[in-house]
Amino acid sequence: MGNLDIGQFILFMVALVLSLSVHEFGHAWVSLKFGDDLAYSRGRVTLNPMAHVDPIGTLLFPAIGFFTGAPLLGWAKPVPVNPLRWKNKRVANFWVSSAGIIGNLLIATAAALALRIFVGNFNTMSSFEVSDGIWTFLNILFRLNIGLAVFNLLPVPPLDGGAILGSILPDTFEDALQSLSQYGFIILYIALFTGVIRGIFNFVMPLAYSIFFWGTPLANG
Repeated sequence: MGNLDIGQFILFMVALVLSLSVHEFGHAWVSLKFGDDLAYSRGRVTLNPMAHVDPIGTLLFPAIGFFTGAPLLGWAKPVPVNPLRWKNKRVANFWVSSAGIIGNLLIATAAALALRIFVGNFNTMSSFEVSDGIWTFLNILFRLNIGLAVFNLLPVPPLDGGAILGSILPDTFEDALQSLSQYGFIILYIALFTGVIRGIFNFVMPLAYSIFFWGTPLANG
């Protein structure tokens, strides 16, 4: 195990903890804005990673995936919400569920803007030697948050995409979604280990690079 592996692992974990903290903060903050103070009372309306980190899901499993090449599994502590306190349940459900994804897309956008500034100030990639750590971190941050946003958009409970879908569909589909939620983790594991999710990422990631980095050498990923 080389120093490069350890260095990239540290950068990856910092990016992951930051990204998951923003994601969970988004859920908690928007839920509070719709009248539910449960997450606030549990100290979750904060960007402090200590409030959101799950030792197994945020630290152990991602570390195993990073060093073994196994499919990356990771999560933060779920944000507790009480839908009965929401002022408008369907609207609140949509925005609370979307908030984490929006947070990840905002981070990806900020990372992309920073990377474009680097490209604009240097003619070749070899010019980044002094700031290689910053460059690597920003690239990891961009890819990670695009990945988190896409993954959470999958319309499978208990992911955010499943809740977003439930807030859009008529109430008649509620029973079907609740039934699907019982098998949500099984569906996700099958999709993960059969390469379905990897295939989605292989399609989305080059598209994201072409959109965020058009007109730069980074557009090709």
